[in-house]
Amino acid sequence: MKTLIYNFAILAAIVLMGKFVNGQGCSDAGFCTLNSFKPNSSDSVSVIKNQFKVGFTYGSADYSISIFGNYLEYNRQLNDKFTFDAKITSLAQSGNDISEIGLSDIYLNVNYKIFEKAKISIGTKIPLADGNKTLSDLSLPMDYQSSLGTFDIIIGVGFEVKKLQCVAAIQQPVTQNKNEFLSEKYPADSELRNFQSTNKYKRSGDVLFRVSYPIMLGDKFKITPSILPIYHLQDDKYTDVSGVERMIDGSQGLTLNGNAFFDYEINKKNALQLNVGAPFVVRDARPDGLTRGLVINFEYRIKF
Repeated sequence: MKTLIYNFAILAAIVLMGKFVNGQGCSDAGFCTLNSFKPNSSDSVSVIKNQFKVGFTYGSADYSISIFGNYLEYNRQLNDKFTFDAKITSLAQSGNDISEIGLSDIYLNVNYKIFEKAKISIGTKIPLADGNKTLSDLSLPMDYQSSLGTFDIIIGVGFEVKKLQCVAAIQQPVTQNKNEFLSEKYPADSELRNFQSTNKYKRSGDVLFRVSYPIMLGDKFKITPSILPIYHLQDDKYTDVSGVERMIDGSQGLTLNGNAFFDYEINKKNALQLNVGAPFVVRDARPDGLTRGLVINFEYRIKF
């Protein structure tokens, strides 16, 4: 009972922190929520070869924007060494009298078990939108785009030390999007004048390192606290209204996130997961529109 109270206190602290801090949040370009980079993924399809997931996400973002996401994911055990993951996502944003919804990305990756407690993952993110939705023929900020619009390469390694689970990964764009947002083009009284311009946006890559520790509470319930630092490798760039390419100062740097995963096993084939995350350390500038003060994700999964 003491352990249960302690871990729910961790969750409460994360939720409260999310009310006072704005940060990039867990899903920096999406790779921290992939199956192979989440805690406890090593045993997710170890007995039954197929797994299907459906998930729903709520997040609070900058500029009084709320985000609502959902995804479908399929995991396949190919043999003793290889597994395959496929995921499709969508996103809706609402705030400042603007509402947008659209498909986001497809994630595909292959995982190879190096030995019992270590694996390597190689994959890609394929955009389903070009990152240039418009309003009244003017490009919207990245905060209202359903996808970064970049084609990315993702490489990661996961390993366990006793019960401690660690993941290190990099996500690097190899193409850029077609965003044309310039805040100066909007009327002086428009809220969008306060957003960072991202015309001809050039986004840098990210690296992450996740450390997690699962705690079993009985046969069916598990809590997994997780620390997730994400480092944005370089300052991003945009082209201003005069056609000059400029650095976005402060967009390089560290975001430090906390997560708590709550897993409930209904039976051997069905399970539920609640994931709550919030940032503790943030970058000064986040022009990609991925700012999240608080992220809550609910997931149902079935093995077959």
